[in-house]
Amino acid sequence: MYKAVGSRGSRVSRVLWMLEELGQPYEFVEVKLRSPEAYALNPSGKVPILIDGDLKITDSAAICVYLADKHADKGMGANPGLAGRAEMDSWMHFAQSELEAPLWNKLRHRFLLPKDVRVDVGPAAVYDFASEVQALDRRLGDRPFALGDRFTAVDVLLGDMGAWARAGKFPVDSERVGAYFDRVLSRPARARAQANGGAMR
Repeated sequence: MYKAVGSRGSRVSRVLWMLEELGQPYEFVEVKLRSPEAYALNPSGKVPILIDGDLKITDSAAICVYLADKHADKGMGANPGLAGRAEMDSWMHFAQSELEAPLWNKLRHRFLLPKDVRVDVGPAAVYDFASEVQALDRRLGDRPFALGDRFTAVDVLLGDMGAWARAGKFPVDSERVGAYFDRVLSRPARARAQANGGAMR
């Protein structure tokens, strides 16, 4: 059985969602960011962490890709061949380094950084996020999901970021992207993941 380690409301929500989509049994182990328990599993003290036997995997995107590859029969991984893997990697890097970056920057300055180094990055974060929403609109085109007609690990990441954006009241000025977020966030597996530890108390 997998162990998904993290704190409620953190990126562990993506890991739980992925496991629910795959229909895999797991145990959610609640551990706080930069706690002794987190440092024992990850040198950075960050969560989430997936434990699969003796293997410990960090970073939510890496965990989701690992699970998609391990359970390839479930169809949540890359399209076939080297080009398919490159396409999926491109989406994952876009999601983390572009779409999520403004959300994360605002969160850090609102709650996580020491108070004496916080600044008001809100307007810049909203501006940057709006630009990336337009990029997501163009990347999606007329496809229902990131890689085409099937829901994959990429959609887990993007959907979770969409939920984060909505919670932070970031405008999503694209009907296509808004409909995409509605589509992926309404999946029953996400509701189960939220109930099992993916949501804030």
